[in-house]
Amino acid sequence: MKLNTLKPAKGSLGKEKRIGRGEGSGHGGTSTRGMNGAKQRSGYSAKLGFQGGQMPIQRQLPKFGFNNPNKVEYKVINLSSLQALSEKLKVEEISRETLIENGLVSKKDLVKILGNGELKAKLNVSANAFSKSAIAKIEALNGTATVIK
Repeated sequence: MKLNTLKPAKGSLGKEKRIGRGEGSGHGGTSTRGMNGAKQRSGYSAKLGFQGGQMPIQRQLPKFGFNNPNKVEYKVINLSSLQALSEKLKVEEISRETLIENGLVSKKDLVKILGNGELKAKLNVSANAFSKSAIAKIEALNGTATVIK
């Protein structure tokens, strides 16, 4: 192989498309934009969902569903998570602030404790809501479940 024989692979280098450089370039006149209309003018951009004047699909389909403005959404924490947290921190008192400090919930979240998992330690838990099974498991070990507003 010699340096003077090197050349690019066949078809790898295309001819540059020089638009608007006169009729002789082959791309003069309308500069490959076609004749009249919005697409030919500068600054054109189609609206999102534009279908060439046809009724757009988002207007063809009916609205549906319902968003309840009074729905209360809770961040759920299972008893298994509380058990792991109490073992890690070696505490008997678990409050909303404890959960926030350990990254289980954020400040704006409402907390609901669910009864999934096994609880081995006596815990005093305070949260915004509890499931019946969670209250039963906490009180079975002489712990307390306090609902905070």
